[in-house]
Parts: sequence; structure tokens; C-alpha cells
Amino acid sequence: MDCHPREPVLETVCLTAGYDDLPAVRELSLDVYAGEIVALFGPNGAGKTTTLLACVGLLPCMSGEVRWQGQAVSEPIHVLARAGLAYVPEGRSVTTGLSVRDNLRLGRGGVERAIEIFAELGPLLDRRAGLLSGGEQQMLALGRALASRPKALLVDDLSLGLAPLVVGRLLRALRSAAERDGLAVLLVEQHARQALSVADRWYLLKDGAL
Repeated sequence: MDCHPREPVLETVCLTAGYDDLPAVRELSLDVYAGEIVALFGPNGAGKTTTLLACVGLLPCMSGEVRWQGQAVSEPIHVLARAGLAYVPEGRSVTTGLSVRDNLRLGRGGVERAIEIFAELGPLLDRRAGLLSGGEQQMLALGRALASRPKALLVDDLSLGLAPLVVGRLLRALRSAAERDGLAVLLVEQHARQALSVADRWYLLKDGAL
């Protein structure tokens, strides 16, 4: 029996993408369905970030295609964001000179929804984001993305530089959103053990191919 009778929320079909004329991923086919977390593993330079950039429209496809809810897409990221695709890039994607409150206001979900997801941000609303710890900044970035109630979320190297307890907290928030809201998550993560604790499936990328 097919465990995925519906179309994937996000899918790549024979995707080749890279920089200038040099492909970093080749003939890559993967999919992510509603309500599941799919982990993408691989060594540095394997093409994981390239895959995410191509999926969100920040890097053009050399060949193949990205499909969003069954339809091939080539729209820029702001169009895909309005359609329900969210992206948390590698590093701390926050505006350090703004307060936590104002960073959350930049998102599509607002402040209250983000605080429901990460109550730890509540006492920090008036603090400049640049004064937060690395873990707090990542909660801010992830909370802002999740608050928008996206249909799919792509996350690049969530645990970079963070303590295991903080990483566990972030991963549990992703698992909760997948189960509660039917969120489809494509997660790039170096720490396989922790990622596998919440992932439903995984892919291994090596030298630009699965």
C-alpha cells in the first residue's frame, strides 16, 4: 500500500544546479510530504546548501525541475513565500540591530504566534537580537518562520555552533509543527543522531548526488 497517496508538497526531479557552469548537485530527485521531516545528510561540499537554494529559487536550475505541490515552479523566493514556503538559511538569519519584537514583526506570523512556539522569547522581546545567545537567535529565526504557518520549511544547518540541549529544543519544535500543522520539513543537519530522533526519512548526499 502506498504510504504517500498524495502529491509531495515539495519535490525535485532530476535536478542539476550549481554556480556559473559548474554543477554542485546532479540529477537529484527527492520529495517531502505534508506532516513529515526529511533529513538531508552529507559531508561538507556535498551540495546540501545548493539543493536548498535551488528549491527556494535563489539558485537557478541547470536542468530538471523543482515542483511545488505538484507543479513545476521557477518563481523567486518572495513569491514562493506567499504560497507557503519558508526558509531558514545557515547561520543566524536575524536583523541584529532590531529588537526581538521587531524581528518577529518582519515575519508573516506575528509576535504572539512565535511566542506560543518558543515561550523563551517572551522575556526577550525588547532586547536587541544582536545581544541574544546563538541558541536564542536560532529560536528567533525558527520561531519567526514557524509563526507564518508555512506549508513547507527548509532549514539549513540548524545546530551550527549550538549546545545539544538547545538543538533538541529546536528539533522538537519542528516535530511538533509537522505533527500539529502538517508542515513538510526538509532539514539539512550535520548531527545525524539528533536529526534522526525526529526525522521520518533521510537522504545521503555525496559529491552532488544521492
